[in-house]
Amino acid sequence: MKKTDLRVKRTNKMIVEAFIHLVEEKGFDQVTVQDIADEAMINRATFYAHYKDKHDLYEKIFDLAIDAFTSVLSPDDLVTGNRLRIKKVEFLMTNIYQNVQKNSKFYLTIMDGTSMEILRKRIADILNEQYAHIFDRLKITENDIEVPMDFIIEYMTSIFIGTLHWWLTTDSEMTPEHLAKLVIKLVGNGHLTVLGLEIER
Repeated sequence: MKKTDLRVKRTNKMIVEAFIHLVEEKGFDQVTVQDIADEAMINRATFYAHYKDKHDLYEKIFDLAIDAFTSVLSPDDLVTGNRLRIKKVEFLMTNIYQNVQKNSKFYLTIMDGTSMEILRKRIADILNEQYAHIFDRLKITENDIEVPMDFIIEYMTSIFIGTLHWWLTTDSEMTPEHLAKLVIKLVGNGHLTVLGLEIER
């Protein structure tokens, strides 16, 4: 059973890697199931044993991309009380940007149109779910009017997605480390302190 499981995992890994390579090389629309099978050195029947079609494969990989983003948003070891460990956040964000950079053309395919909106919404949902216990005790007001927390989350999510999209679609030579430092500096010096979070540098 274990040998079978390992074989299935290995085949799936080959399919995913072949698909990402082909998307980067020729674009999603031009990639066929036969292309994927040839690149992964399997037959079409094996592909269909794992996925219904290339769209099904795309959705599974999209979920993996979401998982990569969620790691930086996990509250574990990042927040103690209302104190944010900024160096830990910077380290995790740098890792995510490095991963994105390695597969930049593929990530561009999931940051286009409907997919980008899904990505933005998923990240906002994760912030809501994982940081609810922190957000619940924070009260942000502007001219005595309480600012809705979903507005704050939407705003911060848009900053993250927007800067990532800019980085991928320009000829910027900014490194993942530099981008992580810049985003954290911009957000940490203003938005996070406004939320009532203390920054542990």
